[in-house]
This record gives sequence, structure tokens and C-alpha cells, in this order.
Amino acid sequence: MRHIRWEEHPPLRDPVFVAAFAGWNDAGDAATGAVRYLVDRYEGNEFAHVDPEEFFDFTAARPHVRLDDDGARELTWPSTEFHALTLPSGRDAVMVVGTEPHLRWRTFGDQVVEMAQSVGCSLFVTLGAMVAEVPHSRPVRIVGNITETQLSTRLDLPTSTYEGPTGIVGVVTQACLKAGLPTASLWAAVPTYVPAAPSPKAALALVEHTAQVLDTWFPTTELEIAAASYERQVSELVAEDEETADYVRNLEDSHDRDLDQPGRSLVEEVERFLRDRPD
Repeated sequence: MRHIRWEEHPPLRDPVFVAAFAGWNDAGDAATGAVRYLVDRYEGNEFAHVDPEEFFDFTAARPHVRLDDDGARELTWPSTEFHALTLPSGRDAVMVVGTEPHLRWRTFGDQVVEMAQSVGCSLFVTLGAMVAEVPHSRPVRIVGNITETQLSTRLDLPTSTYEGPTGIVGVVTQACLKAGLPTASLWAAVPTYVPAAPSPKAALALVEHTAQVLDTWFPTTELEIAAASYERQVSELVAEDEETADYVRNLEDSHDRDLDQPGRSLVEEVERFLRDRPD
């Protein structure tokens, strides 16, 4: 693990890893928003990070300069952080949050998985979010892939059979599979007509489904309030444009018709979106 920089080695009991990466895999900042919410809620302790030097083009992801409390300048580099925390069930978790790297993805994925194995990780959960033709006014749909049979049966999530371009989430998941590490990958859908705005509603859905995967419960009051505000604000914006309002009503009708075959149409949307990505 020559690219991992440890600050300490915390004792971890049967830890599960939960990872999200900003960028291609993170529409509406939903995946990283979900992980950061859990880190903040449970006072996660950052104990290690990936050295960014080998994995980033700093002309594309520039470091930030800021002044500390003493007025001294310091640089913050793009990186991937590992935060340790204890779940309500008493189980330990490592929350992994960072930015999709530009370079050496196979090495990056291997480093993250090697870290997980070194601390005894028993399940690796990756979170993602994509834009799709879904209405903001309906529950957020989640699709996923789970390699652990009993967990897959218990959750009964619609599964994608997508083939095509992937992001760092796909690379890390494949590295886990190669290493024999059980994985669960959860993806939330964000409406195409508000792709850039942060979506606490999608983040909330990912937090709730992560709780199901981990067989625990997370308090989500803050996210629920933010999600309700998000839905109200988007509804107000949609109502100001007749064409957009008609488009959203059609999406709502389509969503409601698909309730008798949950997840199927969303899986198709995910696959179409990923195939049509120019990059």
C-alpha cells in the first residue's frame, strides 16, 4: 500500500467499507453527500488518505489554498480519505470519500481494496448517482448489484445488466471481486432537468438503502428536511415553465404506470444514460 498515507491505525471490528467518489459517478453530489452525512453524523475520524500525486492531473483538479486560524497559508490537495466510525449496531465502518482520479485507475483500485483487506473488511459498499428521466416529485429509485447471495435476496433490488463505459466505482468494485471481497453497489437516479443542483433527496435514498444493506438504522431527520425543501424548490421552478411542467407530468405518469414492475424502466434508463455518455 505504498500510496496510502496512514495517520493512525485504529482498531476496527469486522468493518464494512462504504465508498463514494465525486465526478462522473456522482450526479447531484448524492453519493458523496450520503457518505459525508454519515461521517458528520457519527463523527468519523480520518485515519488515512491516498496520496494524490500519482493519480491526479493538478491542472484539472487544482489544489486549494486557504488561511488557517493563525493566518498561515496551507494547501488542500484532491485526495481520497478514509474515516473510521462506529455504527448504531456497534459494528465499525470505514467511510471512503474522494474525487474520481484522472490516472492509474487499476493501481488506485488495488490500493483501496488492499487497504480494505488489511483491516479485515467483510463487505465493500459503493455508492453512485446518475441522471435519468425520473420525476423529482416521486420516491428516488435505487438500482444495485450485490454479490453476497443472502443479502441480495433480502434486499431484492433491481439489477442492472449494463455493459459499456464505467467510472472509478466500477473499477473499485471489479478490484473487490478480483480479491474475493463481497460487494454491494447502490445507484440513485437524479432528474435530468436538475442535474447540477445538489440532491439531498437522492442522498437520503442512498443513506436509507445503505442502512438496509448494513442491517442497521440511521437517523435522517436533517436529510429529510433538506429533501423536502429541495422538492418544494424544484416544483416551484418547474411550475414557472409550461414546457418543463408538461415534461415532468409525463415523467410522473410514466413512473406511476411502472409501479407494477418496479425498477425495470430505471435500469433501462441507467443503461441508456451510461452508453450515451460522450466520455
